[in-house]
Amino acid sequence: MLRPSALAALIALTIAVGLAVDRFGGVWGQPAVGVWAWALAALLAVRYPEQRVRLLACLVIASAGEVVLSLVWGLYDYRLGNLPLFVPPGHVLLYWLGLHLADRLPARLLTATGWLAVGGVSALALGGIDWLGPPLLLIFLACLRWGPAPRLYATMFLLSLLMELWGTWLGNWTWRSQVPGLGWPMSNPPLAAGAFYCLLDLFSESVRRRRGVASA
Repeated sequence: MLRPSALAALIALTIAVGLAVDRFGGVWGQPAVGVWAWALAALLAVRYPEQRVRLLACLVIASAGEVVLSLVWGLYDYRLGNLPLFVPPGHVLLYWLGLHLADRLPARLLTATGWLAVGGVSALALGGIDWLGPPLLLIFLACLRWGPAPRLYATMFLLSLLMELWGTWLGNWTWRSQVPGLGWPMSNPPLAAGAFYCLLDLFSESVRRRRGVASA
């Protein structure tokens, strides 16, 4: 049975290699990545029953968020114009990885994340490159200040930024040059896109807490 550290490495490898397989694996690449991601997410649910509620909540909320942000609002487009089957379980994998790493990353790195985000987002906004960044940054900072798991939010902000940079560089998905309906300039990806993942984590944890209260 895989140790948590080995499982975390496998998940990180799955995300990194899986995106490359989706992009360059031909007609069977995306379905293969989808099957593997669902199998690995199911393994997490079986292996960690105490986290099952929050992982399931993450799956449901992330799926709804993808439909709204991509298919309805059109903030970004996947390369085939669809919602790949690996995306919903991929959120679960990234969430679990964040939970695993949150208490293991250096405290200085997590503290610096907020300041670096402020500097980077401000520079892009003042340069007229990304105006979606400031409202997303406010969400991230609010999560850090008032959310119940600031280390998790900072960790997810960093992990999601790495994934966004890798996925957009490969061409798995592309953020629009302007925010639909608002006309604001937007970078590909927005530097503060991790704020969406912070909200996902916050809502998933809220479901777990409510479920725990209801079961008590």
